[in-house]
Amino acid sequence: MEENRAFAEKFHFNFPLLCDPERKIGIPYGATDNPKGGSAKRISYLIGTDGKIEKVFAKVDSRNHPGTLLEELAGA
Repeated sequence: MEENRAFAEKFHFNFPLLCDPERKIGIPYGATDNPKGGSAKRISYLIGTDGKIEKVFAKVDSRNHPGTLLEELAGA
């Protein structure tokens, strides 16, 4: 979606943002339970190189989460 692209450019992200308007990913991962709902929950998954979920962060504080993830990765 254009809004995600513009947001990523504004903040100089070097990766694309996931856009899931049909909730094909959000529902199975528990980010939302309503296919027509508004915003999804702020959750995060740490996925290993084997594709398996290593850790679930059920409630994410977007200000501190990048540091939390870096700490998790450093300890792995």
